[in-house]
Amino acid sequence: MLTNYIRAAMHRARYEIFPSDGSFYGEIPGFDGVYANEETLEDCREELEEVLEEWILLRVSRNLPFSQDIKAGRN
Repeated sequence: MLTNYIRAAMHRARYEIFPSDGSFYGEIPGFDGVYANEETLEDCREELEEVLEEWILLRVSRNLPFSQDIKAGRN
């Protein structure tokens, strides 16, 4: 269930290239504070997924709600 939630959230990720330095920026709409900035797209995706996992763990540890827009098992 958790893996499906992470997958569904990552499918919503949006990426852009910063023209100033050519680095990649990624974020997931609806997940405040979940973003990454890395030199390659693959590194950006990996970092974004790690940040998402930490965001989930923080919310679980503090009994906070998750994004209602994401349904585990659905994209």
